[in-house]
Amino acid sequence: MEKLTPVKNTDRQYDQAVEECKDIFLKKTRDYGTSWRVLRTISIADQLYIKARRIRTLQETGEGRVGEDKKGEFIAMVNYGVIGLIQLALGADIPEELAPVEAERLYNGKISAARSVMRDKNHDYGEAWREMSQESFVDLILMKILRVRQIVANDGATLISEGIDSNYIDIVNYSLFALILIGEGRHSA
Repeated sequence: MEKLTPVKNTDRQYDQAVEECKDIFLKKTRDYGTSWRVLRTISIADQLYIKARRIRTLQETGEGRVGEDKKGEFIAMVNYGVIGLIQLALGADIPEELAPVEAERLYNGKISAARSVMRDKNHDYGEAWREMSQESFVDLILMKILRVRQIVANDGATLISEGIDSNYIDIVNYSLFALILIGEGRHSA
């Protein structure tokens, strides 16, 4: 039997969390098409903000009146982050409606890029995220969203900082880390 090292375990857990997110993305693509193609960067940032604020409210009050739990909101943030990355890559000139197979191909490409960043950062930071609170993930995601909003307000320009795409990748990865820890029972769902 092969011994699972922490990175191999993380890779497996990451892929499982991605599959759950992608399954929902693909089912919604079949239901709604790629209606998300009309979203501009600020609208995607606002959707992410709504999801992160809802999790924060649930964390602070312990009470939810809508059917979605925190896990569902983290899944939504993964998918909106991927949508944001796709939108940045495609731009407005590509037709709004994409075939489901094309949407899946684009999703896989953006998740692959996020996974690569995750592996590099895990190497350098020693999987410090495993010791972080769910509250910290949400706070960091909110900070990244505010950064995206500021970059949009600056017409996409930054002087020294990472761009919108890097912030989306971090949002995707923080959300996937939260899903992994929820799956382990270490964070509340």
